[in-house]
Amino acid sequence: MKFLIYGAYGYTGKLISKLAKDKRLNPMLGGRDAIKTKALADELGFDYRTFDLSESDKLHEALNEVDLVLHCAGPFSSTAKVMMQACLSTKTHYLDITGEIEVFELGASFDQKAKDAGILIMPGVGFDVVPSDCLASHLKSKLPDATHLELAFMSESSTSRGTALTMTQGIGKGGAIRKDGKIIPVPHVYATRKLNLDGKEKSFVSIPWGDVSTAFRSTSIPNIMVYTAMHPGQIKKMKFVQKWRWFFNIGLVQSYLQNKVKNSVTGPSEQMREESHCYLWGEVKNAKGETHAAKLTTPEGYKLTAITSLMIVEKLSEQLSRTGFQTPSMAFGADLILNVANTKREDI
Repeated sequence: MKFLIYGAYGYTGKLISKLAKDKRLNPMLGGRDAIKTKALADELGFDYRTFDLSESDKLHEALNEVDLVLHCAGPFSSTAKVMMQACLSTKTHYLDITGEIEVFELGASFDQKAKDAGILIMPGVGFDVVPSDCLASHLKSKLPDATHLELAFMSESSTSRGTALTMTQGIGKGGAIRKDGKIIPVPHVYATRKLNLDGKEKSFVSIPWGDVSTAFRSTSIPNIMVYTAMHPGQIKKMKFVQKWRWFFNIGLVQSYLQNKVKNSVTGPSEQMREESHCYLWGEVKNAKGETHAAKLTTPEGYKLTAITSLMIVEKLSEQLSRTGFQTPSMAFGADLILNVANTKREDI
């Protein structure tokens, strides 16, 4: 299966491209910046194309050369729709590495069109949301009549520039949970709790993570909340942000914050990626009050994203049995994540 990595010279795109070289895959690289795209393609010995997503003819021309695109150019709330629509037109399978709820919902809205076109639409083939999606499906199998799902994660690593920009855009939006089958907006710091994921009890706060969308489709559980670890001091700052959400939506304020991110955030070092881990926890509960919980430990998030995204590309190259909108666990099962080395799941 011939595939295109678009956004190849970004932090995560570059990790994926270099791993593809190590795995002796032969993707075509793509991106807006001709100099950066060519430099990476020359370094790795790959073919490349340069185009902006607004250049419709060039976009369609590139997609017509491949069977699948692995879209890595975020923020995906700004780029995914154009790429998905182009994939529908050219009958090109679509993968991305988003964690944004609205992108998952957009992909789901294209389910029938994707089936009609004979293509797969699978957003979230990286840390967002492969491990958490697989954990959710595993928990569902342990308690099939579950009505509530809670997921939590924490990372020992830092964030990339692209992730930080997405987070900055979301400051003024607040949180989100799923209640009675519907996604509803909630304030920042809507819920907090204490959890022990790595041997030490830490504070966790609810966030609008992608599983609020995807876990519902993977498990049919109607009530879903996702938490991340956060220092108590940072939780206080988030409560302040909630009171001033309107301020953080002002264009000049957003521009200032995004420029600050661009000038200061670089992403985790190679050493951090190799030495760090991610920890996930989940619990399901049914109407009788019965519960089942599990933990999952994986490699560092950006390293994991490179591994799982290419693992899914390779699996699709071997066999593509389902089309339309899919989550990773819907297509490949709850044990997909266990194919990643140094990953451990434990029922508790």
